[in-house]
Formats: sequence, C-alpha cells, structure tokens
Amino acid sequence: ILLTAAPMISPSYLVLAFSSGNNGAMVTGGRTTAARYTYLSTPSSSPISNHDCRSIGVNRAQIGRRHRKKNKSNTSSCAITSINSATIDDNDINIQNITTEDDEECNIANKCFKQDKLVERAKDKEELKAAVQEVKDVAKEVKTSTKKLGKTIAKNRRGILTFLRNRLFSIEMREDIKRRKKHYVSDWTDAFKSKKALLQTIPAILFLYFACLAPAISFGTIATDLTSGSIGVVEFLLSSGLSGMLYSVLSGQPMAFIAPTGLTLAFISGLFRFCTVQNVPFFPIYAWVGIWTSIFMVTLGAAGSSKLIRYCTRFTDEVFNALLSMNFIYEALASLRRNFLLVADPMNLSMPFVSLAMAIGTFWSTVKVTTMEQTILFNKRIRTNIKNFGPVSIIAIMSILNLHPWIKKFGIPTLSRSVPSRFMLAGGRDFLIPFRSIPITARLLCALPAVLLTSLFFMDQNISVRVVNNPDNKLRKGEAYNLDMIALGIVTLGLSLVGLPWMCGATVQSMNHVVAMSHTEFNEETQQLEVIDVTETRTTGFVIHAMIAATIGLLPLLSFLPTPVVAGIFLFLGKKTHERKLILRTNRGWGIGNSSTSR
Repeated sequence: ILLTAAPMISPSYLVLAFSSGNNGAMVTGGRTTAARYTYLSTPSSSPISNHDCRSIGVNRAQIGRRHRKKNKSNTSSCAITSINSATIDDNDINIQNITTEDDEECNIANKCFKQDKLVERAKDKEELKAAVQEVKDVAKEVKTSTKKLGKTIAKNRRGILTFLRNRLFSIEMREDIKRRKKHYVSDWTDAFKSKKALLQTIPAILFLYFACLAPAISFGTIATDLTSGSIGVVEFLLSSGLSGMLYSVLSGQPMAFIAPTGLTLAFISGLFRFCTVQNVPFFPIYAWVGIWTSIFMVTLGAAGSSKLIRYCTRFTDEVFNALLSMNFIYEALASLRRNFLLVADPMNLSMPFVSLAMAIGTFWSTVKVTTMEQTILFNKRIRTNIKNFGPVSIIAIMSILNLHPWIKKFGIPTLSRSVPSRFMLAGGRDFLIPFRSIPITARLLCALPAVLLTSLFFMDQNISVRVVNNPDNKLRKGEAYNLDMIALGIVTLGLSLVGLPWMCGATVQSMNHVVAMSHTEFNEETQQLEVIDVTETRTTGFVIHAMIAATIGLLPLLSFLPTPVVAGIFLFLGKKTHERKLILRTNRGWGIGNSSTSR
C-alpha cells in the first residue's frame, strides 16, 4: 500500500492513494476514513526503498523519519502490508491497525509524526496568540489616542467652535444672534402674558388675516393671466401661508411680514415671458433662479452685508414706501375700473356703481372705526373694542349685505371668479419641480437673473424691516437684519423647489402689524396718539399665516367675499402707508391698536 500526501495541499488536507492491481482509490477531504485496503502486487518481503518508505507527508512532517535514520540501507522493515482504518481530519491524524513487518518501528514513526504535528500546531497557536495580542495592543493604543483627542477637543471646544463660527459668520451676524436669542421664548409668550395682551392679539390676528389675504388673492388673480395659468390663486395662498409661518419661526424681527408684492410679480412675469420666447420649460428655470437667489441671500446674510443699508437715507425710505402705497391704491382702482369696462350684462348698468359704492363704504367705515379712539363717543372700553374689532366687523357686514336679495340682484362680482372651488395646483402639476431636467449649462446661467432678484430682495427686505425697526415704534428687543436675510433665503429655497411664488418683505402688512400690537395714549397737548410700547410677538404672524394656509380648505366659503370689499381693504392699507411714508413721524391715523389711557 502506498500512501502519498501532495506537498502543494494545505496541512489540514491529506491525499491518500491506494492502489491494488488495476484498481485504485483517491480520497480527499477534511475528514476521510479508509477501511482495509491490502497491497498484493509485491510480496511483503520485497524491499522498500528508503524513499518509498515515506508513506504520508504533511508539510515537513514525515512518517518514518526516525526509522530511516536507523536504517540507512535500501532495505527497510517498514513494509506496510495492510491498513485496517485511517482517519484524517482538520485537527488530528489517526492511523490505526497498521500491519507491518515491524510494528514497533512503524508505531514509533507514527508517534513521531504525531509529535511533530503537535509541535507544529503549538507553534501555529503561539503565532496566532502573538498576532491577536498585537492587534489588542494596537486597539488599546488607538483607544488611548482617541480618549486623549476627545479630552483635547473637550478642553478646547470653545476655541474650536469659536474658530468655526468666526469663519462662517461675520461679527454682524453673530451680534444679531446674540441680540435676539435671549428673547426667542418671550417672542412666543408675550401675546398671552396678560388679559390685556390677549384682547389685543385676537382682533389683530383677525384684521391682519384679511389684510394679508387680500394681496394674495389679488396678485394670484393677476398672475393667472400673466403666466397663462401656470401660477394662480391657490399657489399664492399656499405660498403666503407656508412661507409666513416659516419666516415667523426663523426671522430675527418677528414684527415684519413677508408677502407677495408687485415687484416680485413683475419679475415672475418677465421670467415667464423669457422662457416662452426661448422655448424652455418655465418651472425648472424658475426653480434654479430661486436656488441661486437663496444661496446669494444666505451668503449676504452670513457676511453681514445688511450693514450697507445704513447708506440708504430717509428719502430712500420715503420714496420706497410711497411706491408701495401707490401700488396698493392702483390695484384697488384697477379692480373697480374693470367693473365699468367689462359689464357682463348690458341691461345691468347699475352694477359698476353699486360696486364702487360698496368699495368706498368699506374704506370709509374702516377708517372711521380705527379712529374711534379719538372721538368722545361712548366710554373708553367701548371705543377700544370698536377700534380693535371694527375692521373685521366691516368686512363681515359687507359680505352678508351682498347676500341680501335687494343687493344680490345687481350681480356684484365676488372672488368666485378667481378662487377655484377645490384645491388643485395650476395645470394639475406635481408639487415638486423636476429641477434636474434642464442641462447643467442652463442651471449655471440661471445665476444671472438670480443676481437681479437678489438685488430686489435685498432692498425690499431691508427697507421693510428698517421701517419696522424705526426708533419711533419703540421696539425694545432689537433688530437682526442679517438673520432676517438668511431666513428669507431659506424660505426662497423651499418655495423654489415646489414652484410656489416668491415672497419678500411686505412693508404695508408689517407696518399694520406694528400698529395693531401697539399700546397708545392720547396726548392732550399735541392732540395726537402716542405710542407707549409694542407687544413684540411671533404668535400673531404664525397664526395669521396658518389661517391663510388653512383657507385652502375654505375656498368655497371664500368665494362669497365681494371683490369691492377687497378693493376697499386695499384702499385702506394704501392710505395708511401713505400717511406713514415719513417713517411714522406722527402717530395719527394708525391702523388698529390698543389704548392704555382714555382721553
């Protein structure tokens, strides 16, 4: 029998070759059992060379190594004649019941093989232990280094954070954050700190809801025509509501509002015409212009660029406020003019005049109730309640009056012509804009119009907030122009990705918000109302814009609001802004507010 192990095979695998005449067997594996194979080709007394006596080989271990040292001749008594069983596995090698001419010598060889194998395995174990210990030492060293690094970072944390903060934000931006963060909690709670503040907050929310709702509907109606239905009333309502809520949370000056403006609408209209002429998709271009504008706004805010607004003079503010005031008055007059030009029924020529009367009545009544505090009618409490709840009451009364059969027969137009009956984006488009559908070159070129839009936002936003922060308003918590810029940049990014119209600083709504939350008293000497203090809160802005966003679910009810009533509100807001174009130099004729003392 010849048992041969291939030197190329790993130590844990053994090859046994058994040959008998023309028959042979090859057994391989991690564990093999061979039972009773007998060699008959040669006599048991035939000499087996010292080379052939190497029956089994595993690496350098050989059976019969010591036997060959004793018998260096060509004849060996280690003539294996039979094997009853041989078991080979990964962990041990057992050869049992070997019949040889010299059992003692072969047993010694077998024992030597096993001993060599055990020694080799012991060496392998020692090497493995050494390798494991080395890995443990390295891991321990890494752990120690990590702890030291953590202690170093913890020890120098303020220095590292200060370094990063100084690199990312300018000193003006850091001062804005420092100035406003200590008031953030009180910005939410001041609206409920007393019963007096709560009675002031509720009517302010109701009035400013309509004051912010009217521009959104008006500009949404105009945008439907300018963009061929790509952006409509639903988009303006949704954008005004969501962006106003987010801005009230992130902004530095919560008394300032953002809303759609005529300048922003003009830019959107021009961009749409450009895309139409160039035959490129409007919304992807719109999205990338907004993305670039957002990047520019955030960069300008972090760099403290709002400090440049100090170069704007009082004359700049007055001209800007006058422009916004005239814009509101123009929109109101244009709405009333359309009633005269587009008479649906030639037999009903009275409708334009009735609409004009309703608009003038809304405007005059609102002015009177907001100036009730300057009269001698009733007592202080009644005058204050009329002043606070009067504008909302006028809107409700005029809307109910339009439902009366005697007025309804004139066919006064309502918002049903502009407001859809259910929620649906214009054209049934998806909410998210496929902004990656245009080439990279077009995306980069969108940065050019974004520079123009950023310039517009920079001036509009900073001047609007500057009007709010005017010392005459007696705000106590301080300004944060750069933080407001970053907040507007974040809002612009969100609106651009979903294709909603952009918002920016709204001077008219912001000024009326300040007026609504002001505590005033009548000065006998000057015969004017003077501001005592202002309740600076984020609650009003958040709730107002949440109500505007919720108006999406009340579209059928909103359709009953007469268009002349909206025009009357526009006239009132424009008049108040025009009266205040000298940066609130006087206090006569402010919107709604709360008086602290009686006349």
